[in-house]
Amino acid sequence: MHEMALAESVVQIVEAAAAREGAGCVKRVRLEIGALSHADANALRFAFDAAAAGGVAKGAELAISRAEGRAWCHDCAKDVAISGLGDPCPDCGGYDLKLTAGDALRVVDMEVT
Repeated sequence: MHEMALAESVVQIVEAAAAREGAGCVKRVRLEIGALSHADANALRFAFDAAAAGGVAKGAELAISRAEGRAWCHDCAKDVAISGLGDPCPDCGGYDLKLTAGDALRVVDMEVT
């Protein structure tokens, strides 16, 4: 389950940011998960709770939003939404696409006390 490794990385980022800000407790963490990232939101929530146990993010709410997949189509010279890697351009049907968004997971922000 790669979600556990992702959750551990998120917790490290959150704990480092909390330490820099002098925060004693993290109440909420907002993540953005790209639709093409292959990360399962439910598995990530479970893994986050386990990874955060005993730290400043213990019990923190994990708010997850999804970012759509996007690519530049070289055939029709457009930025297009795509739902899967290897899918053709929804406008022209071409396959000469360069992924531009939707494959990442990022910490957007967090609420601390």
